Amino acid sequence: MALKANVKEAVVSLYAAKQRSFLALVGIVIGIGSVIAMLSVGTIAKHQSLERFRELGTDYLTIQVRNPGSAATSGIQLEDAVGLPDETASIAGTAPWTQGYGAVVYRGKKIADVPTLGVTGTFLDLNRLRLAAGRGISDLDFRRAHCVVGARIAKSMRRSGAKRAVGETIRLRDRICTVVGALSASPRSGMQPFEANRSVLLPISTAQRLFPRHRLNRIVARMAPEVHHTEATREVREYFRSKAPRLSVNVQSAQRLIEQMQRQTQTFALLLAAIGSISLIVGGVGVMNVMLVSVTDRRKEIGIRRALGARRFDIQSQFLVESVVLSLVGGVFGVLVGVAGTWAFCHFSGWTFFVDPTAAALGFVVAFLVGVFFGLQPAHQAARLDPIAALRSA
Repeated sequence: MALKANVKEAVVSLYAAKQRSFLALVGIVIGIGSVIAMLSVGTIAKHQSLERFRELGTDYLTIQVRNPGSAATSGIQLEDAVGLPDETASIAGTAPWTQGYGAVVYRGKKIADVPTLGVTGTFLDLNRLRLAAGRGISDLDFRRAHCVVGARIAKSMRRSGAKRAVGETIRLRDRICTVVGALSASPRSGMQPFEANRSVLLPISTAQRLFPRHRLNRIVARMAPEVHHTEATREVREYFRSKAPRLSVNVQSAQRLIEQMQRQTQTFALLLAAIGSISLIVGGVGVMNVMLVSVTDRRKEIGIRRALGARRFDIQSQFLVESVVLSLVGGVFGVLVGVAGTWAFCHFSGWTFFVDPTAAALGFVVAFLVGVFFGLQPAHQAARLDPIAALRSA
């Protein structure tokens, strides 16, 4: 009954000072909304990255020479890269590739400067890349001027007058290449050090002639079923150590990167929450200021209640409940603002929208704690007022 009476009294008092209460609410709403939005965005970013890893698969390995520009190594030999699955039980398939960079010219007009990847026939399958039209690079395209273009390159060609990219010719450096395939648009995974949408794929033998200084330093590999990534990493390193003792390779697995990414995104989310908490502290100070002014304005009321027998605990409870009610109302609107901000971010970024229920519940808990923490001092000050002095000052 006492709590119900205090809540009712708190609502009446806050409504009586509408302007002060509104200004305090703004601070709480911004603070809670910032925390909710930043925590939600951090969680969504984590899920978005994990989803891209799942699309590519967790049986994915990238193998790269540690010092590709060093004169001590001539890079990976193509026959060693292709023979890796035959001599290691943990690797099911490989796709070595090399990368150059140059301008794509179509009908005498430069379309863009793009990465040019020299690949083998297994490259598309191992990287889970899909074709929108035509075919992929085949091992039968040995030293032939055939290419597959990314989705953005194909779109630029259509804007320049091509009815369809497949069958057209483009110029890469001094080589005229026939487009035999076009890739579907695909999101870039954290494991892929290239962006397929804006790349041109050539047979690796053709790319080595087009870019003679670019060594073969990278391999995409798939692990055999039910093989742990640490075992696969060990076998790959031993294999290249036996083939080229002076060659040092770095092996990264999707599973290991996922573990690292989860730790990083958790730290990132906490950092975002800490930044949002700064505005929450400002809102809490606003609540304290409103309550201190309320104590000053209601000295006569406090004196009369004390003279009629109210205990210090009763006075303290009244003002503490008032502070908590103000904060909880701000928390409700803050959660709504945080959800709306998260939706707007996802809408413009193209991410999948969802709200973590834990973050929403945390918003109400934080609002309650802010009300208690920043309301204690004003409530204590009201309870310590001398009733005689309060009545005289009125």
